Amino acid sequence: MPSCKVFFAADPIKIVRAQGQYMFDEKGEQYLDCINNVAHVGHCHPEVVKAAQKQMGLLNTNSRFLHDNIVEYAKRLSATLPDKLSVCYFTNSGSEANDLALRLARQFRGHQDVITLDHAYHGHLSSLIEISPYKFQKGKDVKKEFVHVAPAPDTYRGKYREDHTDPASAYADEVKKIIDEAHNSGRKIAAFIAESMQSCGGQIIPPAGYFQKVAEYVHRAGGVFIADEVQVGFGRVGTHFWSFQMFGEDFVPDIVTMGKPMGNGHPVACVVTTKEIAEAFSSSGMEYFNTYGGNPVSSAVGLAVLDVIENEDLQGNATRVGNYLTKLLNKQKAKHTLIGDIRGVGLFIGIDLVKDHQERTPATAEAQHIIYKMKEKLVLLSADGPHRNVLKIKPPMCFTEEDAKFMVDQLDEILTGLEEAFGAKTESVISENTPCRTKMPEEAHSELLSDGSPDPKENPSRKRNGLCTDKHSLLSKRLKT
Repeated sequence: MPSCKVFFAADPIKIVRAQGQYMFDEKGEQYLDCINNVAHVGHCHPEVVKAAQKQMGLLNTNSRFLHDNIVEYAKRLSATLPDKLSVCYFTNSGSEANDLALRLARQFRGHQDVITLDHAYHGHLSSLIEISPYKFQKGKDVKKEFVHVAPAPDTYRGKYREDHTDPASAYADEVKKIIDEAHNSGRKIAAFIAESMQSCGGQIIPPAGYFQKVAEYVHRAGGVFIADEVQVGFGRVGTHFWSFQMFGEDFVPDIVTMGKPMGNGHPVACVVTTKEIAEAFSSSGMEYFNTYGGNPVSSAVGLAVLDVIENEDLQGNATRVGNYLTKLLNKQKAKHTLIGDIRGVGLFIGIDLVKDHQERTPATAEAQHIIYKMKEKLVLLSADGPHRNVLKIKPPMCFTEEDAKFMVDQLDEILTGLEEAFGAKTESVISENTPCRTKMPEEAHSELLSDGSPDPKENPSRKRNGLCTDKHSLLSKRLKT
């Protein structure tokens, strides 16, 4: 189908098998996988495969029959969450989970409107495209009147940055303004939905205190708070099992959605909510069931994933390796002018590439060039964010310090080559007395990025800025590892 774009479309690779954090193409070449947060405990983990095979040989059927697996799985999941989150609805995908979460929220008080974050993505169903600016701003669809978009709480390139005295309150007040304006127009808020850490939005970690303040405003308006943990749950942050938990015990969402990593590649997802919201949903009189959601095989796979996370201390590994990787990357930031910001927690890290440190101009074409060059060096990375300039690192949880070192060494080599090439191309047109390179000839930039890696047409800024080092670092209020 023409709407499907594969990874590395200009030079795609055919993967035929995978194990742990490694993927292999049809030629037997081994790649380090830094992309797959789906294969959460590692590709083809033997314990997960064994659990699936064993249950598949016994029974797989409609989840409206009684079965121990689904009950045991619901118990195990709810035990990882705050006490009030105790009712599980099993589905097949994160998209299904988020769609159901919206239905739960809208039924709860009878409200309709949803507040979402700019650049957010919550799934591919029609109901979710409507609340995903990441998608609807790129297509012909216009924002629906019941959808309200709040600024992403990005303290690096957002409206309120790290030098703001209280960015958490400032961003939360933007949500309060939206609520007030909606009420003045006669509209009522059903839900605020956000990923606990924005992935497609560019690996954004909200400032401490933001979610608490937003939840207060949303609850006061009669709405509920939906935490989307589809990409960032199951111990990826290391310090906690769920990403929302790192913002403090005083913050508990009303609904949590989960998916991708639950089944390590097997399609299983879930919505967990309170008894009060579940009872309100049931009172509508409309029956809800999901033919395959929580079926015996899916539940067996999910239980095996939880066992592996615990038995192999993958949560601890995320902390240890994530801290080590962040340390290595910060050294690269001090060395390379293309790196504007390193942000993340555990094994969820973003590298924001810029062409100018003071202006923070997104280095979109450079990011695309880098991911193709990294592929040549057998490391699989992707770039995302509103400007496609943020390198995303979200590998399987079995990622090691050796893997981190290998990845960073390859990145260092590519960045060094890029910056040396830019310097050589600009040397003849820049005065020796100029303290900082401020311009790069367009032809030089095009030539450097025309070696097989695409120069994206989506780059919102056509202006070419230089590679100047910003000597003034500001204390970030972003959560740090």
